[in-house]
Amino acid sequence: MNVLHCNIWLSGSGCPSSSTAKKQHQSVTVTLAGHHHPMAPDLNLDRTVSRGSSSSSSSARKGGGGGGGIVFVVNPKGANGRTVEEWKKLLPHLRSRLGRDYNIYESFTSGPSHAMDITREAIREEADAVVAVGGDGTLHEVVNGFFWAGKPVCACEHDRNKTTALGLIPLGTGSDFARTLCWRNDPHEAVERIARGLKTRIDVGVINGDIGEPHYFINVVDIHLSAKAGYYASRYKQFGNLCYIIGALRGFMGHTNRDFKIKVNGGEWEVFPQVTAICIGNAKYFGGGMKITPNADPRDGNLEVVILQNFKWYDFILKLHRLYNGTHLSVKNVTSMRVQSIEVEEVEDSGSVYVQSDGEHLGFLPRKFSILPAAIEMLC
Repeated sequence: MNVLHCNIWLSGSGCPSSSTAKKQHQSVTVTLAGHHHPMAPDLNLDRTVSRGSSSSSSSARKGGGGGGGIVFVVNPKGANGRTVEEWKKLLPHLRSRLGRDYNIYESFTSGPSHAMDITREAIREEADAVVAVGGDGTLHEVVNGFFWAGKPVCACEHDRNKTTALGLIPLGTGSDFARTLCWRNDPHEAVERIARGLKTRIDVGVINGDIGEPHYFINVVDIHLSAKAGYYASRYKQFGNLCYIIGALRGFMGHTNRDFKIKVNGGEWEVFPQVTAICIGNAKYFGGGMKITPNADPRDGNLEVVILQNFKWYDFILKLHRLYNGTHLSVKNVTSMRVQSIEVEEVEDSGSVYVQSDGEHLGFLPRKFSILPAAIEMLC
């Protein structure tokens, strides 16, 4: 394999980066596999033609003119370094399977929010697909990279109607979003999905509040106990899926149920007393396989909301199997609804109720959550 290493300077490219407000630039390391030609600034993939119809099964093939190619965003620290080791093992097969037809680029993240910067730059340079290699955290950042300042990122030059697809090679600790689509944690199967080039439109959730610009999620957002547990679980990733149990135990320490006000689809406020946790799902699973929002579908234009009220620590132990197999909606003190938007506030504001998604702490209540139907094309 012929390899070209380069740096991408994110300042001065016409579209600012979310994580570089206090820096002049951020370096993005890209490896160009199997090509001798020089790269122009940023991610100018000058030997790849763009896809034909954005809604068809056509694929990004080599040729002349235009931008293009597939950018693989790899978190080298994912799953305690196992992600990058699995990626290295997969790369020869990926190159053999895709290298004759696709321009392949890999980019390793260097820290939080870096995957967002890489994704935005790739879209602006007309990449045909950006593929998250890792778990739900990496996927979460890549999805957020499809947006900037509340709007979708678009190609800067040749074709502003160019559509960049989202792809996923699940190699992380949880890979919960992949479960919703019935995908196994099999990287070779993921390569075959990319090779087929079939795409579907998926919904994206939006979070608004006092966090500046909107934040986006593709999987599940959780509030209060489950969010606190997720926050702590993210600190114990070295223990694999056991981190979710550790996070739950830490979350219960000092936990008290709270009274919330909820407004659905712009209607009237309703009080929900003694709330233990609220989960808002664009997809079904979180916490390493817990089917918390079992009716959620990232292609139906709705969010599923599940509210747990007045749960005690022993309720989770006694009902844990129902939470994992998705049969908990009939349990006492569990409420489920399908919404297009939902606003959540405390009755008495404490400013201490956690909100998180895929291990990323997103601040505290109040927040508004809504759905963007068919917002992103995904390789399936």
